[in-house]
Amino acid sequence: MSLFVQQSEFADPIPFEFVERAEPHAGPGEVRVRVSAAGLNPVDWKIAISPAMAEMFGVSLPNAGFGNDFSGVVDEVGEGVEGFAVGDRVFGGLRGFAVAEHIVLPVSDGGENPVHTPDGLDDVRAAALEVAGHTADAVVAATALGKGDTVLIGGAAGGVGVLAVQLALAAGATVIATASESNHEFLRELGAVPTTYGNGLVDRVRALAPQGVDAAIDLQGTETVEAAIELGVSPARIAAIAAHELPDGVIATGGRNATAGSLERIAQGLADGSFVLPIAATFPVAQLADAVALQRGGHVRGKVVVTL
Repeated sequence: MSLFVQQSEFADPIPFEFVERAEPHAGPGEVRVRVSAAGLNPVDWKIAISPAMAEMFGVSLPNAGFGNDFSGVVDEVGEGVEGFAVGDRVFGGLRGFAVAEHIVLPVSDGGENPVHTPDGLDDVRAAALEVAGHTADAVVAATALGKGDTVLIGGAAGGVGVLAVQLALAAGATVIATASESNHEFLRELGAVPTTYGNGLVDRVRALAPQGVDAAIDLQGTETVEAAIELGVSPARIAAIAAHELPDGVIATGGRNATAGSLERIAQGLADGSFVLPIAATFPVAQLADAVALQRGGHVRGKVVVTL
């Protein structure tokens, strides 16, 4: 038998059910992973409470699970699978099923899911990468950042934001990053110029970047988008991930638009120390509700991870 976290209805509070099910097995083209950890994302709880969101992401009742990001060890390899063997450490994403003792997933043709976990990267941080890494890469790619650019990143202390800041810096850009004051010193240590969000943002950015701003990334809504437009940034160099209505020309993007090999590159950066990804807290799976509550509260630096 194998532990599986499921829910029988979309509701708030989320009705988590911890059940024992028959062990799933890898079929042709699939691998089975013994999950070590599952990283949480805001979209996970939004799917769990909203039938419309669940439908958008292909999660359905009565057998809906929870979560997307995972890490673990391959313990079964299906017929025809190449490049993976029993005992390989891997990470990746499986929407609606990640918080489980065992998961089975198809091996993607391009080798993007799952991904081999490099030596030097622990399972907890690897479990936090699939959504955050893909999304951070996508927004930086969408704004075409390069040497000499100045970019405004809104919501810079969350999981996506922390990685986006580092990817932008690695591209040669100067980063002005919005976050609560408690995260400013951390962002300075990364190499960004922090400022607070809220009223007066445009004036604060003008004072920090008198030469102007070339691009903007909004990870929380539309405040950064609106500020960037007022600062004269071209909509073609403004990207957002969490807004339903955007001004004409602003780029709506997400992890689906990440560049090939982005997770491997970020994972290797974490393994060799050139990138960092803070883990705000870890919880045993029995305390999943507490982990989700922390995630939903916002203002989390980095990621929240559940261990199995």
